[in-house]
Amino acid sequence: MRYLYHHCKEAVRGIHLYASGILHHLYHWVLSWANSKYGTYALFGISFAESSFFPIPPDVLQIALTVSKPQRAFWYAFLSTIASVLGGIAGYLIGYFFFDAVGKMIITTLGYQQYFTAVGKLYADHIFWAVFGAAFTPIPYKVFTIAAGVWKVAFFPFFMASVLGRAGRFFLVATLLSLFGPRIKEFLDKYFNVLSLMLFLLVVGGFVVLKYFM
Repeated sequence: MRYLYHHCKEAVRGIHLYASGILHHLYHWVLSWANSKYGTYALFGISFAESSFFPIPPDVLQIALTVSKPQRAFWYAFLSTIASVLGGIAGYLIGYFFFDAVGKMIITTLGYQQYFTAVGKLYADHIFWAVFGAAFTPIPYKVFTIAAGVWKVAFFPFFMASVLGRAGRFFLVATLLSLFGPRIKEFLDKYFNVLSLMLFLLVVGGFVVLKYFM
């Protein structure tokens, strides 16, 4: 579990790489869909793509859409979850069948080689928690979906961890915005990655306590 924590912490350090260069432009392109009548479709598409190859997390668009239409907060969370899990399955298939042709290029282009190398040990020791952690926290989820296919991990634990992790992440955003309104948007923009990591570690810690002390 220390190994998983270490890579969670490293992921937080690099999560704002999109703030410069071409990723900066992609970030603002994603946000621009919040002012479009096709924003909901864009959220679905970006949530799907981010799970296998797209570098910008869908949370940024989900937050912007929810602020403009708070009554649809949980609908946006639901759409993001469904699309992201489907995208995760696509990533799994890329790793399983097309890693040499497609998957390797995705990992190299996004600069995630160090994460990809580490994932093998995580899958060997903690399949469910590795995927759940990637789905819920700032760890690049796409690395884990592709790697799951490459190492041919059991599909059902991968699928369940993806559903729980992605739903937990997107519905957390929806809940916070519903409770506190637009005034929490700046907090989420700045600190959501750290918050999600802390909650994940609390969940893991809770299970450790139940396992060893109950």
